[in-house]
Amino acid sequence: MNDDQLLRYSRHILLDEIGIEGQERILAAHVLVIGAGGLGSPAALFLGSAGVGTLTLVDDDVVDLTNLQRQIAHTTARVGTPKVDSAAQAVQAINPLVSVRTVRQRVDAAALDGLVNAADVVLDCTDNYQTRQAINAACVRQRKPLVAGAAIRFDGQISVYDPRRDDTPCYACLFSPTARFEEVQCATMGVFAPMVGIIGTMQAAEALKLLVGVGSSLAGRLLMLDGRDMQWTEVRTERDPACPVCGSLHSPAR
Repeated sequence: MNDDQLLRYSRHILLDEIGIEGQERILAAHVLVIGAGGLGSPAALFLGSAGVGTLTLVDDDVVDLTNLQRQIAHTTARVGTPKVDSAAQAVQAINPLVSVRTVRQRVDAAALDGLVNAADVVLDCTDNYQTRQAINAACVRQRKPLVAGAAIRFDGQISVYDPRRDDTPCYACLFSPTARFEEVQCATMGVFAPMVGIIGTMQAAEALKLLVGVGSSLAGRLLMLDGRDMQWTEVRTERDPACPVCGSLHSPAR
């Protein structure tokens, strides 16, 4: 690190758990953030400010006036701009040292495999169930840790799904890929603005912890927040040996 970097990241370096070595891991890291909306905005901003070397932002949408109540990476002046471009501008305004790559498309399985393989940690900041399943499947195939968050109304949840570990579940162990239900989205159900900020910020925190190797991740734990009363509930989660996505990955034959 040069003198400017030592000054910029000094408050991280002062932490015994991070120090210079940990900050250098962050600087060398590549994080994939899928979704540049309510969750992706605070996640990308904190990852960028923390010095993640490369951020890849994926989203196919453009900034809409209704987004600005909660999607803090975007501004009124950037309404109509692709969200990935708007978020990239916001990150680089904070930290021009970060390399921000943008992918403006709704990614399929083939594209996900390439994007996930290039990353050290993946953040699912989407609001579509099938997309979540596709991201999880790609992370399992590529053995990359996934930090998944969700928020709707006054409720939020977050967990880490780490296929490098044999003792913790993937997303599909908890939420079946074959489940069929009506999509619940902010556009129809509403969302309390700070809720996406809370969950998205926690996603950034979990990603940084994974990169540095600090503490225990949320792998094997699902945290749920009721924002009405600010009550957290923690549920211990277990791997499903018969999971159609990760079951064979952890089978004794491997």
